[in-house]
Amino acid sequence: MRRDGGTATETEQEVREPTRPEGPTDLRLVPLAAAAWAAAACAVGVTGWWTVAGVAVCLVGAAVLSAWGVVRRRGDPAKSRGAVVPGVATGRRLRATAWAGVLLCAAAGAASAGLHAADLRRGPVPVLAEEYARARLEVTVTSDPRLTRPKVRGNTMAPVSVVLNGEVTRVERSDGAVHRTRAPVLLIVPPGEGREEWLRLLPSTRLRIGGRLAPPSHPGEPFAAVLKADGSGPPRIVGRPNASQRTAGELRAGLRRATEGLDPDARALLPGLVVGDTSRVGPELRDAFEATDLTHLLAVSGSNLTIVLLLLIGRPGRAHQVERGGLAPRLGLSLRVTGVAGGGLTLAFVIVCRPDPSVLRAAACGLVALLAIGTGRRRSLIPALAAAVLVLVLYDPWLARSYGFLLSVLATGALLTIAPRWSDGLRRRGVPGRLAEALAAALAAQAVCAPVVVVFAARVSLVAIPANLFAELAVAPATVCGFGALALAALWMPAAEGLAWVAGWPVGWIAWVARTGSALPGAELAWPGGWWGGLALALLTVTVVLGARRLPYRGVVGVLVAGLLLLAVVRPVPLSRWATGWPPPDWVFAMCQVGQGDATVLAAGGDSAVVVDAGPDPVPVDRCLRELGVRRVPLLVLTHFHTDHVAGLPGVLRGRSVGAIQTTGLEEPPAQAAFVRRTAAAARVPVVRAEPGELRRVGDLEWRVLWPWPAAGRVAEDGGLFEGPNDASVALLVRAAGGLSLLLLGDLEPPAQRALSRVHPGLAPVDVLKVAHHGSAHQDPALMRVVRPRLALVSAGRDNPYGHPSPRTLAALRDGGARVLRTDRDGAIAVVGAGRGLVAVPKGG
Repeated sequence: MRRDGGTATETEQEVREPTRPEGPTDLRLVPLAAAAWAAAACAVGVTGWWTVAGVAVCLVGAAVLSAWGVVRRRGDPAKSRGAVVPGVATGRRLRATAWAGVLLCAAAGAASAGLHAADLRRGPVPVLAEEYARARLEVTVTSDPRLTRPKVRGNTMAPVSVVLNGEVTRVERSDGAVHRTRAPVLLIVPPGEGREEWLRLLPSTRLRIGGRLAPPSHPGEPFAAVLKADGSGPPRIVGRPNASQRTAGELRAGLRRATEGLDPDARALLPGLVVGDTSRVGPELRDAFEATDLTHLLAVSGSNLTIVLLLLIGRPGRAHQVERGGLAPRLGLSLRVTGVAGGGLTLAFVIVCRPDPSVLRAAACGLVALLAIGTGRRRSLIPALAAAVLVLVLYDPWLARSYGFLLSVLATGALLTIAPRWSDGLRRRGVPGRLAEALAAALAAQAVCAPVVVVFAARVSLVAIPANLFAELAVAPATVCGFGALALAALWMPAAEGLAWVAGWPVGWIAWVARTGSALPGAELAWPGGWWGGLALALLTVTVVLGARRLPYRGVVGVLVAGLLLLAVVRPVPLSRWATGWPPPDWVFAMCQVGQGDATVLAAGGDSAVVVDAGPDPVPVDRCLRELGVRRVPLLVLTHFHTDHVAGLPGVLRGRSVGAIQTTGLEEPPAQAAFVRRTAAAARVPVVRAEPGELRRVGDLEWRVLWPWPAAGRVAEDGGLFEGPNDASVALLVRAAGGLSLLLLGDLEPPAQRALSRVHPGLAPVDVLKVAHHGSAHQDPALMRVVRPRLALVSAGRDNPYGHPSPRTLAALRDGGARVLRTDRDGAIAVVGAGRGLVAVPKGG
């Protein structure tokens, strides 16, 4: 009661309530959640009877431990004397009860996983999948459509298909039998004219599809079958999406329209940052985010929700105070009303971002992090996180094997436990409060998540922590403005476009951080993959953290380590040459290590070089050119349009001035030829055709086009015309500084090699031969006898499925007196000197 007889207001009660100090971390729910998680992860990948046996064993064990605990309680001497003194028997009883709870949660996790997995084996869909049968089906869409990432398979690019999750509700077999069922499937739509209509589909839309069913490619996947749709026309819709999905779809479409006028990176990233819509994010930008460990910004994350909800409560630790910040006190909202408003925002977040498991996971982790930030009691939120994990795993056991779920839980747990302690330690050493908290959060998240990333990616990002710190500066304004544009797009599009324009500045900063970080020569460090590699990195991390705490001069050592790490990441060319000996000074020719493909470099003086082929991936060719110090490319020659020679084109163009791109006249495969022209046009680089016999010169570098020759097919032994991209490869005879001679044969096959010898009877021995077609067995022995190289270089991928290079080809080259080097074992190779001073310097496999 108030002194004047009135009732105390809720605000006054809040003022009087003291802030309770945070006690020790409560970990009692952690083993329960971990048990359910581990049991579910095991159960979704085994047969039903094994799951039943596991559940039975857990239940029996829990019953035995519970009974033993009851017996120990009755026999507790302290209890029998009426004393309430904890003794040995009491401790054992508590431990028995705790282990019984762990076994019960394990049984619950395994049972939930077993029931979900059993659903995948029910009904006609899995039976038809085992038979690879065709059927007509009604499918309800359960996810947003997405495009597969382009992948290089040999010398071709796998087609980009539309993929979406669905649930089969009706099956009509080829014999006319009709079945009603409910079976989740992965729907794959081949490329074609109807792609845009497929990509506009909303969850809950019902389709009628004809196609072939197949079993999932890996056990433990949450699908009863993979459905490959017939044809490539537009989808046949038989049922509209529900109202909530239509509303969410309209909001998301409005945000995409509002971002149309932004720069390409901002246009692609803003919808992904706000609602997880990554349909515009290209492979190159995605690779940059992966290299800097910023991919959490491309998915629906708990941080999205946390940032928006912080608008209600302001900065950390003030939610229980009357002076709390944010919009809530300015609007006169009490704590209860603030909680209800936060719940409403969370519900809207889930609806707009789709109520699928990944969004529910993000909402749960985001709310836990919000409670920790709002109340200032981080350690006491560990039970809340454990409870969220337990509920989510029981609700959707497939999360137990989800890479994203594991990273989310680890990152949230690190922010609740490790980050506060490290932040306090940094403050004690004079680091400003906000910077200390941000740095501690980035260090803690990276320390616990990096071992998991290594398991699947086999690499460690050396720029992840600074990249996350710099990107974090822009995440909050970009998210807030993005959600504002999302809301305004449904009411007033000009205002939404203006707010999206404002959001484009911080989003552009995030993209710049990702691109700049990924472009550094030492951005990523190769590390053994798999669980052993992850365990090794975890042990190394623990050793470094414990060792750093015991160092007498941590500040000095920290500065020294940071300086060494900076040098390792930036890798100045002079320092890199001094430390590794590669590339050697005055190199003339280099063969990059790009996997199963070709990319070679001819020095043209200074920082200029002529590049021949770009390999199958932009990242390794870009890294190779950076190590070589190449900034200007007067000419890029693409010998033919196979993917393993042209797919890395964006890597050559990245950050370099390219004068022109020269190609062969046979534009096959058409898709790859179109890719080259499209990429060149975007970079404003002209594309020219290699003319037979043409002679070019750049500085001391001179080359002549030997192949393809006009009507060369007429000189073939069988009198026929050459067909296929390999035989249309551009072949060059190069004269470099010091008189070094090189013959670059592209992927010429034996008929074309024989024809080349016939139309150029004056061919003489050369110093260096770039062996055709990655050293395959298909070589013309007569040509090798004519050119008699002193040095034969083979570009091939490690453990490639084609057996390249062929032992027969290698033996023939060695028998001819050539020294043979290969990128799959020797790594990148540089050639120095000429004549008697000819030296090949491998970087190391």
